[in-house]
Amino acid sequence: MNGSAKKSVEIQCESCGAKMTVEADLRTAICPYCGSPSVIERPPSEDRPQPEFALAFEVDKKRAEKLVKDWIASRGMFSRSDFKKNARIEDVKGVYLPAYLYNAVARADYSASIGEEYQETEYYTDSDGKRQSRTVTKTEWRRLSGRYATYVADIVVTASKGIENSELERVEPFDMRMLRRYDSALLSGWIAEEPSLGPEECLQMAHDETMEQLGKDLGNFMPGDSYRSLEFDAKVTDEITNLALVPLWVFVARYAEDRPPVRILLNGQTGKAGGDVPLSWLKITLAVAAVIGAIIFAWIRWGS
Repeated sequence: MNGSAKKSVEIQCESCGAKMTVEADLRTAICPYCGSPSVIERPPSEDRPQPEFALAFEVDKKRAEKLVKDWIASRGMFSRSDFKKNARIEDVKGVYLPAYLYNAVARADYSASIGEEYQETEYYTDSDGKRQSRTVTKTEWRRLSGRYATYVADIVVTASKGIENSELERVEPFDMRMLRRYDSALLSGWIAEEPSLGPEECLQMAHDETMEQLGKDLGNFMPGDSYRSLEFDAKVTDEITNLALVPLWVFVARYAEDRPPVRILLNGQTGKAGGDVPLSWLKITLAVAAVIGAIIFAWIRWGS
């Protein structure tokens, strides 16, 4: 018996009594004989803790399919034309994804150059030799340093090897006001995945996301009209992590037989969709060439 088989568990259907084997990465199963759903309650362990919270599905399958079709049709000008025209949904599943909710207090010592704009009247001689005036905006720079403190709330990071954190970020945020205590009855009839990433790896992702968010918050906190050379040294304390299950619709769409399928996620609570759209490099190349051509034309016309 191999290692993965040892992690499987055998359960008995409560409806028809049939026995079935459930793989280690799943928390739910559907009986192949009578179609009844089952929820597997494994004892928690250090690398596979029990979920503490969950968010319920608010978007049903029919609405999810419409939202994804609308999302495909609305892709930008650089997406492949055959993707927008021919993409068809081959598979769709509603999945409760394991994720860690991260909360902490962040404190940062920062420094930056703050720009204050002011206006001056500037005099010049035009091409006809006449003296003219114009108002120009200039910037006075000054150094600023200080300490910033904030509460980092509801950072969500994936606990699944199957869904990367960058994919999950595309369909965030979730409305945490609807968070409820985990109840196995909530999972009945859905696919629910066990965490396959360890707590330490998830904590590091939460730290990275916190630092990125802190940089944005500090940018918004800066006074003046503009800033540059922002640097900060931050520490986090009072960290709290909770394992939760968040609802996702996972779509597989194919647009060409010779191309790999595209995975699209849809937030099962808010209906926000996201995925890696196949790009048309021809469109991108033509657009870049057009911009460069416009710059060269303007330089020739106005710079000579």
